[in-house]
Amino acid sequence: MLPWKPALRAFSVLLLTAAATLAPTASAQADTGPSRGWNDFSCKPSAAHPRPVVLVHGTFGNSVDNWLVLAPYLVNRGYCVFSLDYGQLPNVPFFHGLGPVDKSAEQLDAYVDRVLAATGAAEADLVGHSQGGMMPRYYLKFLGGAEKVNALVGIAPDNHGTNLLGLTKLLPYFPGVEKFITENTPGLADQVAGSPFLTKLNEGGDTVPGVTYTVITTKYDEVVTPYRSGFLDGPNVTNVVIQDKCALDLAEHVAIGTVDRVTFHEVTNALDPAHATPTTCASVIG
Repeated sequence: MLPWKPALRAFSVLLLTAAATLAPTASAQADTGPSRGWNDFSCKPSAAHPRPVVLVHGTFGNSVDNWLVLAPYLVNRGYCVFSLDYGQLPNVPFFHGLGPVDKSAEQLDAYVDRVLAATGAAEADLVGHSQGGMMPRYYLKFLGGAEKVNALVGIAPDNHGTNLLGLTKLLPYFPGVEKFITENTPGLADQVAGSPFLTKLNEGGDTVPGVTYTVITTKYDEVVTPYRSGFLDGPNVTNVVIQDKCALDLAEHVAIGTVDRVTFHEVTNALDPAHATPTTCASVIG
């Protein structure tokens, strides 16, 4: 058994690796104004796309970096698009989604209210990557979000937690590290498979009435493992493995949520199922 300090150093390397995996390079937050056409609070939804889309970043992400490709992709297709920062820790800039997930859901609750008030829409659609695809389920289930949300699209969400390819099983062998993670980065601890948070979230069923759920996963996911743990069970659920749409798609956990246009085409199908078109490898040029 390793001494505590070497163990902490070893686990710090693990965390840095996860940070590089879970988020692209950080930049400034987007909430100060429109950025490439999104977070424009003067935007009014069209008849074709009557609901604003709220993008929910993943762990270690923020409201800009996670969405540099998907946000303009949706704006260019006529959607009013917004993104928020959540789960901030004191003195930790840019890298968010680290606070308690239930508190992050409260931030989402307030942000959706703000978007609906600005746009005049009765409901919003949510699109989230990684933790951002799972956390909104708490909002829907426990904070009244189901009355304000039409659809939740989760891209590589950790709906039933992750074992990080078995790395979390090492925690008992590193004295003090599990307590350090829980006390200092509760958002990470909440996402470990079997955590009290996930037990509460999934108890009694994965879904709530009135919301349409789409889960888009990749079999090459190296963070949410096994990747099928992201699937949901219940009515109004569509679970997708992106390689079933395009066998040549090699997107892993980061790429599927940040740059993969095959996935983005499937997102638009979920947002507007009445006008869905087949998602194929050719969707990269759509």
